[in-house]
Amino acid sequence: MRKWRAESVLDLYNILLALILFVAPWFLAHASRSAVFDLRLSSAAIIILSLAAILAFSIWEEWVNLVAGAWLFISPWVLKFSGDKTTLWNALIVGALVVILSIWDLNTQQTAAGRRA
Repeated sequence: MRKWRAESVLDLYNILLALILFVAPWFLAHASRSAVFDLRLSSAAIIILSLAAILAFSIWEEWVNLVAGAWLFISPWVLKFSGDKTTLWNALIVGALVVILSIWDLNTQQTAAGRRA
């Protein structure tokens, strides 16, 4: 049985945020097709990466999660759905939180590695 990492709770938070992101298009009836596709694809990526980090941690998973969060933050302008304020704020808030949690996890890993050295 694998030992639970204390930092795994951050990945659980990422999964919760991604689930909120995944169901959001059902509540945002006026979201564009590109916005719905982006939110669902991004949330699926975050869920898969976070589950992988919980089951078999590797530092690259947190870096890719950070990139996914940053993508969510800029995607409303890249995919041109920034005019839909509800969808825009949903992507911005979840993206920012995923980035913050990923940086926190990366920082925790560096601190733990420093203590082991």
